[in-house]
Amino acid sequence: MAQNRGYEQPVLGWLVVGVMVAWTAAATFAYSVAALRRWPLLVLDLLVVLACLLASPYVQGAAQGEEGITPVPATWVAGPVLAWAVHGGRRAGAVAAVVMAAADLWLRVRAPDVPLLINGAVLLFLSGVVVGHVARLAKEAEERMQRAVEMEAAQRERDRLARDIHDSVLQVLALVHRRGRRLGGEAAELGRLAGEQEAALRRLVAGDPGGSGAPGSADLRALLLRHASSQVTVSTPATPLVLPAPVAEQAAAAVGAALDNVRTHCGPSARAWVLAEPGEGTVTVSVRDDGPGIPDGRLDEALAEGRLGVARSIRGRMAEVGGDVSIVSVPGQGTEVEITLPA
Repeated sequence: MAQNRGYEQPVLGWLVVGVMVAWTAAATFAYSVAALRRWPLLVLDLLVVLACLLASPYVQGAAQGEEGITPVPATWVAGPVLAWAVHGGRRAGAVAAVVMAAADLWLRVRAPDVPLLINGAVLLFLSGVVVGHVARLAKEAEERMQRAVEMEAAQRERDRLARDIHDSVLQVLALVHRRGRRLGGEAAELGRLAGEQEAALRRLVAGDPGGSGAPGSADLRALLLRHASSQVTVSTPATPLVLPAPVAEQAAAAVGAALDNVRTHCGPSARAWVLAEPGEGTVTVSVRDDGPGIPDGRLDEALAEGRLGVARSIRGRMAEVGGDVSIVSVPGQGTEVEITLPA
């Protein structure tokens, strides 16, 4: 009887213990290196522990199995479950727990005299889920803290730039605006343009930069209002038009290109109106002017001549973000550029 109570394969048992010790040291080091803390390491960790656990019947033999002696690797099964939970959240922890619990139950089924208890399996599963959930909450809290720190730093930098701009650029523009009005003639037009740029820059410094508070998004309404001037009327909804940042930025740039065309081809006295309207899954922005309009075929001629302002600055930008552009022009009645964006 004393002989039967010993390990049936002591050499294999020492080999399993050696693997456990070596892998514990290797895994401790690997998990401490951020570059190695990836799914290949987690899968390998699970497989090594699983192999050691499944080797237990061959090490212990039938006698120890029938007596219900807990195999040494059974004390090791929580390690990969917790590692999976911390790295991948509650779902990953649950998957690892199910795998290890299934292996443990299989070992118990092979020993008919051992009661089939599932308490350990249930506790293992709950540990994986709870630890995974807590780890996910901790990661989200850390990310929110990091975003808050970055936003605070950006606001401080913005305040510093606002002070510098106010003490330098805005003062110069205001001076040019006043002098131009007094001098008259061509200087008056230069002063008017300086005044418009001063007003736009003051809005940019004092207003919202276009962010919506959500990472990767921007308020198209704030971006469009930057184009407002004495010659350009911008009409937008009272609430923010939140879009993915690339879409909002490209749309605002396309509107700016359309307004540049108005100033270039219709003269400095031409007026323009920008209207933004939300729709079902879309946002429509139109730019209308009171200029002479575009003659039939002129856009095709400009494209053939290599003048790609409309093709690239407006149509090209919208094509990159999945938007659409339509241009309607009636000679003598102005031009309307309508941009449709995915919301």
